[in-house]
Amino acid sequence: MSAHYSQPLARLGKCDSNVSKRKNMNEEYISVIDAASQLGMPHKQTLFKVIKRLNIETRKQRNSASRNQLIAYISPNDYERIKKYQSESQIQTSKEKRNDTIDEKGVFYLIQLEPKCDSGRYKVGFATNLSERMRAHRCSAPFAQVVETWPCKPLWEKTAIDCVTQSCAQIHTEVFKTDDLELVKSKCENFFSQMPEI
Repeated sequence: MSAHYSQPLARLGKCDSNVSKRKNMNEEYISVIDAASQLGMPHKQTLFKVIKRLNIETRKQRNSASRNQLIAYISPNDYERIKKYQSESQIQTSKEKRNDTIDEKGVFYLIQLEPKCDSGRYKVGFATNLSERMRAHRCSAPFAQVVETWPCKPLWEKTAIDCVTQSCAQIHTEVFKTDDLELVKSKCENFFSQMPEI
């Protein structure tokens, strides 16, 4: 058993009489420190914020294993409330992130990496900010040039890449080699002409 589990509630000291009636006298409380650890929260302060949000009342008791410091405890029922709240919050956050991804808009780009030295080497992909992406690409390919862009959603990226790079040699992630860059551009135009307007 964890070092921060409390003694039965009867040993927690004097409690409000109304609270005493509501609580099981033999119920063991869980320290906030242990609860935070079990819930995967890196800091107990995070759990205290949830406790406050849910209007949960903590009990405090001195613990010899913690140099006789006052340790905050919650009941098993409150722990389950927090656990349920955390699970529901994670599901909601996941839905919001997924919706943000679905609604996100940007461009699908076709970039020629070495126009003079290796005109057939190109890169394709999705970007919400092409200027920033080009600055990043030019660290390794200083002569890179944008051939064309098309309005795109992130969910389309992988399918678009698979379609427009057929028969091309893959050199690296999203970097390919072709003998006919105009054909790749034509495939891009054909793919995006069939996608809904955004």
